[in-house]
Amino acid sequence: MLQSKSFVRKTKQGKVIKVVREHYLRDDIYCGASVCKVCDTKEARLSSSASTILIVDTNVVLNQIDLLENPAVDDVVVLSVVLDEVKNKNLSVYNRLRALCSNSLRKYFVFSNEHHKDTYVKAMVGESPNDRNDRAIRVATDWYQRHLGGSMRVLLITNDKENKRKAIEEGIAAETVETYVKSLGRPDLLDLVVHPTSEDVSMEEVEDLRPSKRKAIYTEHKPLSEITSGLHRGIFHQGKLRVNRYNPFEAYVGSESIGDEIIIYGRGNMNRAFNGDIVAVELLPKDQWHEGKSLSIADDEDEAEEDVHLVPNSADDAPRNVNVVQDSATDMNPGSCRPSGRVVGIIKRNWHSYCGSLEPMPMPAATGGIAHALFVSKDRRIPKIRIQTRQLGNLLDKRIIVAVDSWDCLSRYPSGHYVRTIGEIGDRETESEVVLIENDIDSRPFSAQVLACLPPLPWSVSSVDLENSNRQDLRHLRVFSVDPPGCRDIDDALHCTPLANGHFEVGVHIADVTNFVHPGTPLDDEATQRGTSVYLVERRIDMLPKPLTEDICSLRSDVERLAFSVIWEMTPEAEIISTRYTKSVIKSCAALSYIEAQARMDDSRLMDSLTTDLRNMNALAKIMRLRRIERGALTLASAEVKFQIDTETHDPLDIGMYQIREANQMVEEFMLAANISVAEKILKHFPLCSLLRRHPSPTKEMLEPLLRTATAVGLGLDVSSSKALADSLDRAVADDPYFNKLIRILATRCMTQAVYFCSGDLTPPEFLHYGLAAALYTHFTSPIRRYADVIVHRLLAAALGIYKLPPIFQDRPQLTSIADNLNYRHRNAQMAGRASVELHTLIYFRKRPTDTEARIVKIRSNGFIVFVPKYGIEGPVYLTARGEKGGGGEWFVDEEHQKVKKMDGSISYSVLQAVRIHMEVVEPQPNRPKLQLTLI
Repeated sequence: MLQSKSFVRKTKQGKVIKVVREHYLRDDIYCGASVCKVCDTKEARLSSSASTILIVDTNVVLNQIDLLENPAVDDVVVLSVVLDEVKNKNLSVYNRLRALCSNSLRKYFVFSNEHHKDTYVKAMVGESPNDRNDRAIRVATDWYQRHLGGSMRVLLITNDKENKRKAIEEGIAAETVETYVKSLGRPDLLDLVVHPTSEDVSMEEVEDLRPSKRKAIYTEHKPLSEITSGLHRGIFHQGKLRVNRYNPFEAYVGSESIGDEIIIYGRGNMNRAFNGDIVAVELLPKDQWHEGKSLSIADDEDEAEEDVHLVPNSADDAPRNVNVVQDSATDMNPGSCRPSGRVVGIIKRNWHSYCGSLEPMPMPAATGGIAHALFVSKDRRIPKIRIQTRQLGNLLDKRIIVAVDSWDCLSRYPSGHYVRTIGEIGDRETESEVVLIENDIDSRPFSAQVLACLPPLPWSVSSVDLENSNRQDLRHLRVFSVDPPGCRDIDDALHCTPLANGHFEVGVHIADVTNFVHPGTPLDDEATQRGTSVYLVERRIDMLPKPLTEDICSLRSDVERLAFSVIWEMTPEAEIISTRYTKSVIKSCAALSYIEAQARMDDSRLMDSLTTDLRNMNALAKIMRLRRIERGALTLASAEVKFQIDTETHDPLDIGMYQIREANQMVEEFMLAANISVAEKILKHFPLCSLLRRHPSPTKEMLEPLLRTATAVGLGLDVSSSKALADSLDRAVADDPYFNKLIRILATRCMTQAVYFCSGDLTPPEFLHYGLAAALYTHFTSPIRRYADVIVHRLLAAALGIYKLPPIFQDRPQLTSIADNLNYRHRNAQMAGRASVELHTLIYFRKRPTDTEARIVKIRSNGFIVFVPKYGIEGPVYLTARGEKGGGGEWFVDEEHQKVKKMDGSISYSVLQAVRIHMEVVEPQPNRPKLQLTLI
């Protein structure tokens, strides 16, 4: 049956046109019930043993998705009208609902009510789209009741009071979420129910939830119409709220990349905004802008104080294992002011689920089984959340997940609900899962749809691959890879062949991932979302399924593999004569570790071809590196930690600094060169839609902490350009062999974050990569583990005429959105890696209290922050008793000379000085262990 739907729309030129669309109705759409006597039951998803099937309305899905994901709620019909509405209102919930409906272990069935001749409804004159959809849901529920003829009970679940009333009047069985859950006899499930805040449900059902008659703690949020008007007139400013990781009472709104930020001090001025919310901000009068103050180390107990104002921090390098307020990118000079503001409205919420534990409390006397508790997130940026629970005794010693439902202006804390238990507090697997959830890392197994995109195993290069005119056969070349020990996802290999003219042919060969990951497939969609592989201390969470990462795409030794190659002709002085790009087939002759490659180069007795290639490449790399440094590239340092892990228990056995060898630097140099060559090629062909990577120059304010430290130790640093800074760092030497590395670590922390961007969004001067001193840069060399590289491979293939450019590259806003997601995922992967290091450091030192040497890297009014070279750990050492404010007690801080000394002058400590410390794990607050550093 054919129905016509018509509507009007306005064109870009302002004309109004009528659009008529044909809508096909069918009578062969099955109901999905196993017990049905009419429909074909081969594709049935609903259980034959169920006595009731549920039909849920849109608001139930939007608000109760945590409950729906619980296995106790099954045999659910999701109508297509509901699916479409959810997609329009909340993409995150829509994706979770789709995952439920496609999970073969769950009994969720999608019924296309909008295409069934008996359930399709036309909108009536004067009927709102919402009312029409509610009517469509009731019509479909009524059809199910009649269609199944009493063989199963059909129950409409809705919290909409009017929808429920009409359903009952029409002879449809309908219940609220809470009533239905109570009927299951599972009190624990009631913890998952989100209590409505509107008048949809009768007041008797929410009697216990009404706020008491208290005065407002927070200011009411302004309506969206007033916010829109204020933004248009320049009274309000819109941006994403970013809460300081080390001081939850301080946040920034604005652009990280251009540094034009408004600072928000205190929870009152944040006005119930969460980290990541898109907010409207009003500037405070200038006399209320905050000046820079003498800084102190943040204490765990400071979290109880709502008026704490500590220094802002935008740095990427988080301190290890401790809660420290870092002065870095946004550190202030004494007396300087920064624009301060307050949140006046929320434009878009960023609420999701949070990991943590309940605040310890005595078990209450029996009050109907319901206890009120405060949830404390592991993420210090998240305020405490008030929940109700009927299982307090089971949850007090557990890590749990809680979701936020609402935050009334009368309440000090937001309200939420319990979602699920992760495991025992302190258990390594539990805490590792917390790391993933906190950083929004998707570690779920790949779906059947994703795995169906993979070629069957065992896979090998076929004759079709070899006959492809776009693919060059390079199996005759002596190709090898050099990677960390035990690396299985090898995505880059090299070759270096002497030429008759005295030059070298040098190739970088990258796994041809796009040969298997095609645009628009479930595999590509999954990789787009994940963005990057995540490396924890004890495990790896892959961006792509293991058959691809460890077999089909991995450039392992002695097997033929498909690659995308960048090949140069180079002089012995590493000057590039020519560059070519080609899809290829290679056969690696060796998969070396960095240690093995270094040992070969260092062993003068070895003169074989492979070792000679390594030495030739290393000689070229050294020249390339020197030339790059002469251009102004920075050689920075970071405190990378390496663990030795027990293969059975996965517990750390040893910990130490990661060692960089010449072999590492050799590989890095050629990867940088390949990335730069590819960036030039794709930008030449696609100036408006290339995916590039930029590293904005640090501002003077960001470099201030480094300059202050340098001045205090008698060191002059020139920061006028990356070249000047690089030269200054090279000259920063002293008798202390570790001095230069410390200065470079401090310099690293003053840098901005490197980010992906679409070339059409910025002007060429903004493309600069400051750290590499490169006018152009991109990521091409790791497509197995980074989705950015997959995009760049597609751009390069299109530039070479191998494939057409996928349509998405014509959609600039979509490209920008992808770049934003890649930056978000990359940053989260970094934070998860650091959190994993923190966790394993705590596990390691829990049974191993240690005395060791540390270096002072920052002076504070109540102590100093030290860096422990042996373990790559950073943390605070307190000089004043807990509770004493900056400069109190017997100590005096000399900010200018970066010293802290006793009032009587008997003892003083200065920045970069070596001190002996004791390290041990303590638990000053329940369930929040930390590594405590104390002076010996």
